[in-house]
Amino acid sequence: MAENRGKYKRTVRNAVKDTRPQAHGKFIRVSDLKARVVLNQIKNKDVKTAMALLDYSPRAAAVIVKNILKSAIANAENNLQLDTDNLYVQEAIANQGPTMKRIRPKAKGRAYPILKRTSHISIILNEKNKNEG
Repeated sequence: MAENRGKYKRTVRNAVKDTRPQAHGKFIRVSDLKARVVLNQIKNKDVKTAMALLDYSPRAAAVIVKNILKSAIANAENNLQLDTDNLYVQEAIANQGPTMKRIRPKAKGRAYPILKRTSHISIILNEKNKNEG
């Protein structure tokens, strides 16, 4: 279907909506590299195992990831009426967000930059198949 807007024609594509339960955390005040270490530990694990790993992880990013995982589980349960016992973490992504730039004064009138990095964290769950076990 082509839509006429002025002299330019744009086509509207039928996008397929992703029906997997998911949750996103935007502008999280943790580096994407530090978040990825925690996310790689819970990829392809069932939800209960992932929560246990995050409970006992010593990393500060584990608390943030745990809250996003709880949100994804709640979305699956309330919005899609899925059984939480059959869920597992299919995708866990941490992308770089905007960096806040600050200045620290140094000796002889110099300035030293401080980079406060942020990240966008996404967790996508899926149901296990009956034949997978």
